[in-house]
Amino acid sequence: MYLYLLGLVVLYYLYRWVRELPRVPDKGSRYVYVTGCDSGFGNLLARHLDKQGFRVIAACFTEKGEEDLKKACSGNLITTHLDVTSKDSVDKVAAMIKDRVGTRGLWAVVNNAGVSVPSAPCDWLTIDDYKSMLDVNLNGLIAVTLSVLPLIKKARGRVVNVASVLGRISMSGGPYCVSKYGVEAFNDSLRLNMAPFGVKVLCIEPGFFKTKMTDTAILSNNIKKLWDKVPQEVKDDYGTGYIARIFMSEKVAKISDADLMKVVSCMEHAVAAVRPRTRYSPGWDAKFFWLPLSYMPTCVSDYILVRASLPLAKIWPNGSI
Repeated sequence: MYLYLLGLVVLYYLYRWVRELPRVPDKGSRYVYVTGCDSGFGNLLARHLDKQGFRVIAACFTEKGEEDLKKACSGNLITTHLDVTSKDSVDKVAAMIKDRVGTRGLWAVVNNAGVSVPSAPCDWLTIDDYKSMLDVNLNGLIAVTLSVLPLIKKARGRVVNVASVLGRISMSGGPYCVSKYGVEAFNDSLRLNMAPFGVKVLCIEPGFFKTKMTDTAILSNNIKKLWDKVPQEVKDDYGTGYIARIFMSEKVAKISDADLMKVVSCMEHAVAAVRPRTRYSPGWDAKFFWLPLSYMPTCVSDYILVRASLPLAKIWPNGSI
């Protein structure tokens, strides 16, 4: 019986693998717009798609990011400055893309731009801290998508949104999980809206990988700045040892995967496959911990996450931390 079930599982994955192999033809005539190409996933994806023959429009926030990509890629790759929080910047890039693609339309947009700070417990933060991240990770993603959506409909192309496993379960406070839950909701609603037009809307939900988003120095500096601003009452609740334990904790670094191509390969498949998946979850931690945890009863996931959190200075009367 068990061998029979195992055989069915093997056959299913073999069938899926064969089904997902075919790639779209005429890559040289297909334009792909990728945001957040200064470093990390976006940078690697732009290079990878350029090597495969796609006409890549790589949006960077810095001049250095543009210059480095131009040096590393072919003359077919186009770089442009983009600030996803600026309507003028988003509209300017969209107008440039419209002129480039003409009647063919835009084959794909990959919404990769994002930030991971400010991140801290909710009661350390202000509404402005939330707005600053939501403007990039969520509102910026929506603005970029809407700015080129008519061009994607014309090509019957794809929208690829980079969310996170933390858009499926919140492991900490702050705006990051909020922004990624928002990306998931926008992705789902857009997928349903665009289905009648032949547009595929796909979601990448990576686990933890070694990028600037998980850089220990950046995250530690963020925590120190926020701690210096919180009221003394809040500091007393957490205790002076709390921030020291954060600095000593290397949990994020330990669980972060250095192989960024696991994510880039999923992005490439979403862009280039004839039959892409609706969702991709690159990373062993995503597949075997975060996603299964997200399906567990809330009491179970809460218990696991609270037990793994750093201890506070105060234990409240009801016994909770």
